Amino acid sequence: MKKLSILVTILAFTLSASSQEFRQAIGLRGGITPGFEYRVFSDETNSYKFLLSSRDNGIQFHAIREFHSYGLFSFSDQLNFVYGVGLHAGYIRYGITRLYYNTHYYDRTSAFIGGLDGLAGLEYDFLRIPISAGVEVKPFFDLFGEQLFYIQPFDFAFTLKYRF
Repeated sequence: MKKLSILVTILAFTLSASSQEFRQAIGLRGGITPGFEYRVFSDETNSYKFLLSSRDNGIQFHAIREFHSYGLFSFSDQLNFVYGVGLHAGYIRYGITRLYYNTHYYDRTSAFIGGLDGLAGLEYDFLRIPISAGVEVKPFFDLFGEQLFYIQPFDFAFTLKYRF
């Protein structure tokens, strides 16, 4: 009961504090590289996103510099355009079918990957609650890994963030 009352108090405080300026956000990302993200604003139009994601049975860490464009759409002040660039590093696991003395066998291996990320998306900031929802595409270019060069231009995702 005590935990429930503390949770209700915190929720009521965050709902009533909608006029404050948000400097950080945590959230979830769903897509080809789903994961958890943390965003910290350096000023009103610039932020840094740190994403811990999973792809191909591995884990990657992304660091992306984001730029926010507000007021581009005349029909809504809450809808903004976000774009950016960054880097990622991690590992993936993949399988190789090998032939050994006329016998095929499947071998699992892992490989380090590193590369470049891009980002472009639309994000809607709700006024009454400290939540934002968005749609983004994060194209990436991998070095090393299963292939020497791997390009994925369409890593679409839905995001949901809690701003504080």
